[in-house]
Amino acid sequence: MDKIKKENVQNSFWRNTVQKFMKHRVAMFSLLFLTVEILAVILLPLLMDLDPYTTNAGCFSMAPDERFLLGTDDVGRDVFSRLVYGGRVSIMVGFVSALLSAVIGIPLGLLAGYYGGVIRMVIMRLVDIFMSFPAMIIQLVLVTVLGASAASVMLVIGLLGWTGFARLTYSKVISVKEQEYVEAARASGATNLRQMFQYILPNSLAPLFVQFSFSVASAILQESGLSFLGLGVPVPTASWGNMIYSAQSLSTLVYRPWMWVPAGTILVATVLSINFIGDGLRDALDPKMKL
Repeated sequence: MDKIKKENVQNSFWRNTVQKFMKHRVAMFSLLFLTVEILAVILLPLLMDLDPYTTNAGCFSMAPDERFLLGTDDVGRDVFSRLVYGGRVSIMVGFVSALLSAVIGIPLGLLAGYYGGVIRMVIMRLVDIFMSFPAMIIQLVLVTVLGASAASVMLVIGLLGWTGFARLTYSKVISVKEQEYVEAARASGATNLRQMFQYILPNSLAPLFVQFSFSVASAILQESGLSFLGLGVPVPTASWGNMIYSAQSLSTLVYRPWMWVPAGTILVATVLSINFIGDGLRDALDPKMKL
């Protein structure tokens, strides 16, 4: 009976959360924009036969026209095709990096919060050590050592981004593990693993969804920054950061804005959309917030 009651309370919580999120107009618009964008980068290459790597002879640095919707770059590649394929790379880097950070940080935070003592001290001191170094400097060093590639960028960003998940999980577990239903599970003989993964972690996930959304946005920006510095996704692979890299040339920056403005615009719009979705989730998951 208590189990059924607990399930009904959880279902009611998530139902109310969805309803509150749907009332957040900015978050809903951002979710729609992000959904359309993801569908576009997946489907447009199949529907329009886009090619981001082929150079078109005699079409160097051409302004947008009916043949090239966003013009061509300085070696004759279609900017629109590179924008679409670049979206695949940048969005993938963002989600995979955030997922890697969550896979590392959440279990460590769960262990620190549940067991405490020496385990807590070791894990949280490790968090402090990672957070004490400038992330960009460490990223530049590691990417240089591993070699510039999409895989190394995802690995480096993911390995350096787990601290936020660990600290948030730790603070949430500290409060959840003292709840009555966890005490009841402990009294009934539930193992430590069962308590952590069946009772504590599921009730600690709400703020972690928000953290994940912000981590995705941060990872996309970090990839773009590394690519802009020439240490991210290697050329000629299309990414938004690589496209903005062309703006380092003053002539391109001033006289050929179609080569970098679309990538910069869509990058800003994507990051803002993900952050607005995170804001909407945070408000929807806050029981004190009424939208």
